[in-house]
Amino acid sequence: MAKIDTARFLKDLNDLRQIGKFKTGVHRPTYTPQDMESRRWLMARLEECGLEASIDGIGNVFGRHKGPGPHILAGSHIESQNEAGWLDGALGVVAGVALARAGLPVDVCAFADEEGHFEGGFLGSKSIIGELSEAEMDRSRSRNDGRPLRTWLAEAGLAGLPRITLDPARYKGFFEMHIEQGTQLENADLRAGVVTGIVAIWQWRITIEGMQDHAGGTTMAERKDAGLAAVRLLAMLDQEFPKVCGERSTWTCGRIAVEPGAPSIIPGRADILFQFRDIDVAVLERMERCLRACVQESNRRERTVATLTNISKSLPAPCDPAMMAALDAAAESLAPGKWQRMPSGAGHDAQYIARRMPVAMLFTPSIKGISHHWAEDTKEEDLALCVSILGNAAERFLKG
Repeated sequence: MAKIDTARFLKDLNDLRQIGKFKTGVHRPTYTPQDMESRRWLMARLEECGLEASIDGIGNVFGRHKGPGPHILAGSHIESQNEAGWLDGALGVVAGVALARAGLPVDVCAFADEEGHFEGGFLGSKSIIGELSEAEMDRSRSRNDGRPLRTWLAEAGLAGLPRITLDPARYKGFFEMHIEQGTQLENADLRAGVVTGIVAIWQWRITIEGMQDHAGGTTMAERKDAGLAAVRLLAMLDQEFPKVCGERSTWTCGRIAVEPGAPSIIPGRADILFQFRDIDVAVLERMERCLRACVQESNRRERTVATLTNISKSLPAPCDPAMMAALDAAAESLAPGKWQRMPSGAGHDAQYIARRMPVAMLFTPSIKGISHHWAEDTKEEDLALCVSILGNAAERFLKG
């Protein structure tokens, strides 16, 4: 059996967290100097493992195993949310490095912009499966400063580089190790989670048009207040969604922006970003019907006009049964009775790679469920255990 060097794995993780360090977390937005430094750091680690390391025109860092197959692919992302945690994404990449260092026939990839700092999101994983067009790259802008993606790529030294495309025939499957980003494992006193599938995320924009007017001179009976209409619509959705959702459905209003946004002006416009998630398409479709009905009801009740626009609809990605079975067996061998199967409530690069090959994911516990925040953390003994489970599972799967 391959021997995972857990001490070196933990050292790599802690070395990487020094790049872009922010409190106990990191700040490495995509294509910033800190992010590019982390990509160069990763290329050096891949080469130490005997892999052929490269970076492509979207920022994907790829380590190619030089020996014979069958091969597996492993990885995640290494950029972070703003002022966020040190493990989200980085864990899966460094785990891939640990598998390569143990001599397993693995290619390792750090996909660019899983965190969605640029419009479109998942740029790296979409690009590597051939689903990121030049036109989409032309349209994409930074969510942080509004500048074009092309400008950021040029400043990062990536403009003009060819983009890597995966050859699915090379791989038996893709493994991604990740923190849970929730409390299920910790609350159940478990140390590992074998992921059954990755949720789909359906994203929407709701615009509400009212009438900008004077906050003192306009009577309440005359008002067309887009801000209050937005609040009432969101409250209606929160009341109605529990009647149609699934057991693990979630819904979130990530932004409410009113215009002009002054204390003495009635808002004439509200812009809402809204999303819901589930692993079952039938549930998602029920939630969409409910959303559309609530918007229609808002337009009946209010003096304002709400317009619903779909931004994106991803597909749920079920994990491969044979790969899950390998993870099950490895978890039971190394942590008997201390693991469970569970769905992923977050989106991951694996859901795009699943369009080209079998995928599986392994979750480590998240302390207090905290993620997308600099306090994000996992016990080192759990990190070491789970990378050992991953290595054991990868070897079982390759031999199966």
